[in-house]
Amino acid sequence: MFSKQLDGKTQLNFQKVVAACILILITSVTVAADLKTSCDKTLVSWVALTDREVRAGTVLTVQRFSKFDGIVFAEKAPYKWMAGSDGYSRTQSNQKPYPQDTSDGKTFVQMAIVYKNDTISIYRNGESYASYPAKNIDLLSGEDNIVSFGTRSVGGWGSIGGSIEDARIYSRALSVNELNSLEPNSKSDIEPYAWWDFEGDTIKDRQGIFTEHKLRRGAKVADGKLVLGRNSSLVASRSSGPETPVWPENPPANSLSYHLAHPGPGPGYPGDPNPAFYYKGRYHLHYIYRNQTGFVFGHVSSTDMVHWKWHPTVLGPDTTGHGMFSGTGFFTKEGKAAMVYHGQGSNRNWISYAMDDNMDKWSKPELMLPSDKDGNPVTDTRYFDPDIWLMDGVYYGLNGVSSKKPPVTMKSDDLKNWEYIGELLHEDFDEEMLGVPRGEDISCPNIFKIGDKWMLLCISHRLGCRYFLGDFKDEKYLPESHFMMSWNGNNYFAPESLVTKDGRRVMWAWLIGMPISPTAVQALPRELELPADGVLRIRPLRELEALRYDKKQDRNITVKSDRTHLLKGMNGDALELKIKFNSPTAKEFGLDVLCNVNGDDGMRIAVNLESKQLRVGRVTAPFNLKQGEDLTLRVFVDKNLVEVFANDVQAVVAARADCPPQNTHARLFSAGGDLKAETVTAWKMKSIYEGKTTFNK
Repeated sequence: MFSKQLDGKTQLNFQKVVAACILILITSVTVAADLKTSCDKTLVSWVALTDREVRAGTVLTVQRFSKFDGIVFAEKAPYKWMAGSDGYSRTQSNQKPYPQDTSDGKTFVQMAIVYKNDTISIYRNGESYASYPAKNIDLLSGEDNIVSFGTRSVGGWGSIGGSIEDARIYSRALSVNELNSLEPNSKSDIEPYAWWDFEGDTIKDRQGIFTEHKLRRGAKVADGKLVLGRNSSLVASRSSGPETPVWPENPPANSLSYHLAHPGPGPGYPGDPNPAFYYKGRYHLHYIYRNQTGFVFGHVSSTDMVHWKWHPTVLGPDTTGHGMFSGTGFFTKEGKAAMVYHGQGSNRNWISYAMDDNMDKWSKPELMLPSDKDGNPVTDTRYFDPDIWLMDGVYYGLNGVSSKKPPVTMKSDDLKNWEYIGELLHEDFDEEMLGVPRGEDISCPNIFKIGDKWMLLCISHRLGCRYFLGDFKDEKYLPESHFMMSWNGNNYFAPESLVTKDGRRVMWAWLIGMPISPTAVQALPRELELPADGVLRIRPLRELEALRYDKKQDRNITVKSDRTHLLKGMNGDALELKIKFNSPTAKEFGLDVLCNVNGDDGMRIAVNLESKQLRVGRVTAPFNLKQGEDLTLRVFVDKNLVEVFANDVQAVVAARADCPPQNTHARLFSAGGDLKAETVTAWKMKSIYEGKTTFNK
């Protein structure tokens, strides 16, 4: 009625506005629908199983880092198809109603999985096979996904015994009629997201999304089909160039500033530090993270072990044929840099050699496989974390374990022919004296000479980082003492060490399970020394002093019994404190860090003379201060992470989960006696990520 009162021109303009509004409304509804169904997809593959005894493989999986969906055969139930997923998070547990596959191995069967809203439906030759509710996830909208055939996921396990004629991914849920309209090796009316017909001389995704293809362990293309067998696979990715992690220019406010950590891509889990070297003027450290190809070794180098630069990630399934798990760096008799590591998914340990001075090129991995006294390869054991060391001109190798099975050793003159020795630990291992069971697992091992002893630095997955001191007797290790380095379960984990250019032994460890950011955070490097008194010295790396600035100092502070003393002007979220206490006699004393402006609501660092303990937050470690002995504490605060070194004989790491960003202050306290601090020195600490963080040759 209102429009009738307008003139013709105005009415025409009004109609245009109304039409535009309707178009906007329709577009909005469409966008909303698209957003709602953004996780929808369809996986389709035509497969002939020639060996149905091969289990847990995929005929098509799409994956983003650790998340994946795939058409998987016989993983949870023999001879049955299922929707494979990370941690079975979108896999139906009850598969009793699923029909068994009875195909003859010559006929190609169309297997399809449709992901629509929050329902997963499996189809075999266009007929319903299974359907159930499950929360779908988006695996297609980003540019960091990957596709695999054979192993159920990249970095996973399982195999397919058969051949694939055609495989496709659609970025929407197809109907049954649409599935039945599809024919292998023929273009569909519906545009696929990705499509492999395996025709021609080279493998191609006909849609051009995945441009790089790698055949592994015997996988091949023949007669227009992908042929797969036990342990073989095909991986399709978007780029062949190795990625290089880069620290963001504007990291989140809670990111640690002077601890080495993984910036992405992918999660830094597990973040074990691994092969470490000082080589031709630079320190090199590797650590595990997971990218779209699986478990890989990140690589950083430095001239001072403080400021690190990232190298391209060149060690991973794409180049080695297996995932990268824990190992150790070592030097050959000729001085060549080499590493030994566990090939995740291979049940074997491998050796590789640096092929350039920057450690960006490595040789093809070689097996580290011993033979028994009859010359037969020892293949019927589980291979896990390895280590190699030189002793009396002979290479000795260790196969660590993560179970109660004992670690075993082998030896070689040339790193190629290995002779099986037997159990690492000597029969005279004294559980009562050492305070630890012989069967406690020994993983992430690192064996080296320190002082006049041999140290076995390792972890128990249950206890975390620990070490033995002892010697070798009859080619077996006989510990004389055992000590822990992790004091809050296994939070201090997976140690690795190197010898510096001036002969110091320096170690790293991964901080697992702590509320810190980002991921794969390495504890501050520690210098280890074993002097004549046989007590291991544990000191923060001296090169960390280069990060100090804005020094503040106070002297001769007396804290009365059951009182506190606020340290004025000694605050910050990246801080080092060095405090010397004169012959303390108070029952309990120390300092609170991460406090508010009044000195309250902090994390306590306490020495208790009666219980002989050092406590940092909720973490408690043994610590004995002799009568009349002075105490020097070095305390490193990095956002909500705190590391404490006491008289160079004990070290504790803790983190506070609920730390307000304004809690940057510190105070001294004393209970059960007066306390005198001879000196209190504080430095603010520079970030190690200033400037460019990638390595330039």
